[in-house]
Amino acid sequence: MSFGYQVLGFGSVAGLPPITASGGTKTTSGDYTIHTFNSSGTFTISAGTGDVEYLVVAGAGGGAGLYGAGGAGGYRSSVVGESSGGNSSAETVLNLSSGDYTVTVGAGGAATAFDGQTVGTQGSNSVFSSITSTGGGGGGGGEGDNGVGRDGGSGGGGSDWGNGAFAGGAATANQGSAGGRGNPGTGESGGGGGGAGAAGAAGSGADGGSANGGNGGNGLASAINGTSTTRAGGGGGGAFQEPNQSSSGGSGGGGAGGSGSQNSGANGSANTGGGGGGATGAGSTQGGAGGSGVVIVRYLT
Repeated sequence: MSFGYQVLGFGSVAGLPPITASGGTKTTSGDYTIHTFNSSGTFTISAGTGDVEYLVVAGAGGGAGLYGAGGAGGYRSSVVGESSGGNSSAETVLNLSSGDYTVTVGAGGAATAFDGQTVGTQGSNSVFSSITSTGGGGGGGGEGDNGVGRDGGSGGGGSDWGNGAFAGGAATANQGSAGGRGNPGTGESGGGGGGAGAAGAAGSGADGGSANGGNGGNGLASAINGTSTTRAGGGGGGAFQEPNQSSSGGSGGGGAGGSGSQNSGANGSANTGGGGGGATGAGSTQGGAGGSGVVIVRYLT
């Protein structure tokens, strides 16, 4: 049987049969077949061998009940011409042959109620073949060690307690960005969660109505499925219950922070790896839940 020829850069080599595969939601765009996994499953190649591009986004961290926002889920991409997390270069594509490849889509960190101490919940990892993206860091939610944003794919935002402005969490290399610091001024507000494309902003302002939670860091855009979509934005930091301004979540599904008029943090958007917003630190308010992740793969057919 002859399979013809395929042009690869300079010159031609004997072509291989195209990949035939199943799993997730299967679509096509131009010359590509795309498999999107919004929940865990199996990518099965029943025939063929070839290069497979991927976008693997982890579950995001949840915002804390006391100001700190959740960091975005780790973002790893091998799509040629696009950025991977932290604005790093695209990773090397995977060359895969027939077989089953487990796909794990990480859950976002759960919402966290205000109690003056509890940090935001960590997001869960997403996995495709040998690629693991790290769950986003939870937001800082208290004093001392509890006030520091947690490390993750992108770091969670720091809290602000009394005279202490706590640091944001660190990001995983080539997956995301750091979380913002809690407000070093007199107003009580938390830092924004880091996003795949930018760090979270620090809380700012003073008492008396001008304190703001830090905005979440922006995510990154990918057209792996044929439509440019931004994912993995950080959550916005919360500010105390005065007439303060609500922060915004980063582009790519980050939830807004709570303020005097919106006491709880908003949830990150599902299947974007967007961080949850921090809450105002009063009453029954709670930090927003982190958004779940997503795994998308594609190959030429």
